[in-house]
Amino acid sequence: MLIHKTNFLMRAIYPNFLWRIPTQEKEIYLTFDDGPIPEITEFVSEELNKYQAKATFFCIGDNIQKYPNVFQKLVNEQHTIGNHTFNHLKGWDTENTAYLENFKKCRVEIEKNNTTKFTTLFRPPYGRIKKSQAKEILKTHQIVMWDVLSGDYDQNFAKDKVLSKTIKYTEQGSIVLFHDSLKASKNMMYALPRVLEHFSERGFTFKSL
Repeated sequence: MLIHKTNFLMRAIYPNFLWRIPTQEKEIYLTFDDGPIPEITEFVSEELNKYQAKATFFCIGDNIQKYPNVFQKLVNEQHTIGNHTFNHLKGWDTENTAYLENFKKCRVEIEKNNTTKFTTLFRPPYGRIKKSQAKEILKTHQIVMWDVLSGDYDQNFAKDKVLSKTIKYTEQGSIVLFHDSLKASKNMMYALPRVLEHFSERGFTFKSL
């Protein structure tokens, strides 16, 4: 697998999804999928704090339910929370009613635990969602994709390549996708601190969506 900017065909198919942020400022938007997970999400939080960085966490509802204290830490630190379904469902393989119910179940879990603000952001697991599913979700939520995929979840992708390719493709206004998951932890824990350092030294700041 190669880290890549999401192709223009996908953007053409889904022009109403958020792929990057048009900005004149030196800002980068880090996002993390699949948490919250003890130790791993907490590692991310600690690294972000070193640079006064804010990020967006697309959380799985089941993980919020299992690890409410880890989730609350993100809320308390004023990171943005997004919906990532309750059970990490792939939209292409899931019937619409089941998918939308799972999306709503995650929303309930977020709202139950999020005492600071209501979230209206959603990222489909695997980036796979049917147009019919998206049509319903877009009634209440912004669907957020990315323009830089770190590839941290790929066990065959060397950690130095995760770093070098992420740095190569990230630019002003990029939405960068990492994962605070067990599967991605080795590569993410190597790349994230170095990405933060690299861009901070070049005058960039890290914002939440």
